[in-house]
Amino acid sequence: MASTAARVPVPEEADVVIIGGGVIGASIAFHLAEASAGRILLLERDRPASGSSGKPLGGVRAQFSDPLNIRLGLRSLDAWRDFGRRPGADLGLENVGYLFLLGDAAELATFEAGVGIQNALGVPSRIITPREAHALCPYTDPDTLVAAAYSPSDGYARPKSAVAGYLRAARRLGATVRTRCQVTGIDTAPGPPGSGLQAVHTPYGTVRTPTVICCAGAWSAAVGKMAGAELPVTPLRRQIAFTGPLRPAPPRIPFTLDFGSTLYFHNDGAGGLLMGLSDPAQQAGFGRRFSREWLGPFRAAAARRAPGIARFPVTRGWAGLYEMTPDRNALIGEAERTAAHRGRFLYATGFSGHGFLQAPAVGEIVRDLYLGRPPFLDVTPLSAARFDGRTTARPEAHII
Repeated sequence: MASTAARVPVPEEADVVIIGGGVIGASIAFHLAEASAGRILLLERDRPASGSSGKPLGGVRAQFSDPLNIRLGLRSLDAWRDFGRRPGADLGLENVGYLFLLGDAAELATFEAGVGIQNALGVPSRIITPREAHALCPYTDPDTLVAAAYSPSDGYARPKSAVAGYLRAARRLGATVRTRCQVTGIDTAPGPPGSGLQAVHTPYGTVRTPTVICCAGAWSAAVGKMAGAELPVTPLRRQIAFTGPLRPAPPRIPFTLDFGSTLYFHNDGAGGLLMGLSDPAQQAGFGRRFSREWLGPFRAAAARRAPGIARFPVTRGWAGLYEMTPDRNALIGEAERTAAHRGRFLYATGFSGHGFLQAPAVGEIVRDLYLGRPPFLDVTPLSAARFDGRTTARPEAHII
């Protein structure tokens, strides 16, 4: 994707400045531009999809326990299927399904409850037997399972292709995108947090604007602080590995996850497998160097649930950042403002690994919040205010 050189001055004015060029910022830019929402400027500190969205994991699903997350996933799945028409790009969507492996009665009870909620909302998920799970994914050891949860409408896609597709369409519709252009400051006037926005500073000029939308992923806490808003987002390294081409080539399998250990794997599109594990020992921080120390717990988890996977070679790996919140649910909303201070600070961040799969729905919602019209889903419970005691933290059981 062609990018604008950072040394080009930024526009002097914009109606909306979006901070962050990952999949969330790109989706919001597209949805705003499509709605003719004024002069839209997106600022990305590095390259598009260079942060959390650069991970090639790309899972898309509606298998969650929280109805809000289920509905965000369902709405987004519809949009991902239609992506070739709107905005118009191939993102390599593979509807192979999601398969959660369940190792004990407590895990089964959790997913039985989740399937009941999912089915009521239109998700075709179901509990299946260990033998049925093995038939879908021959790498699994059915003797170690009590059951599995499966939804055939889930799958995975290419996040970088999605970001590129959204940004191309946003530009075509009139939005301006500046890459390698870090936000260094936000001018605010006195008032409630984020209520008196006046300008955004960059190394390449200052942009006067009444509205900022923070989609800065793992860097969102710092951006929020510039605007006087508290966004409890913590960076956490996550790593994945690739086997390279295998002989014989792997069968086509679902996106397979062992719920207890967070082991996961799926086809990589190049005759091998992508494999990962959410290492519980990983410390928070901005480090993004791939290292092999996590392969120990990964192989141990694989040996219990999918012994063949444990022996596969690792030819290369990748490390990136999850943007974690205390309850591992997203932050979507707007900082408080008053009639006397009309500037606006909106945010969509802290997705804790679920940003890609929820991005189309979130783009719609933030567009509608900006335009002052009711979105398809009330996301008030996802406001950052839930961490100051005014609302309740969201529970979500189906996380990795």
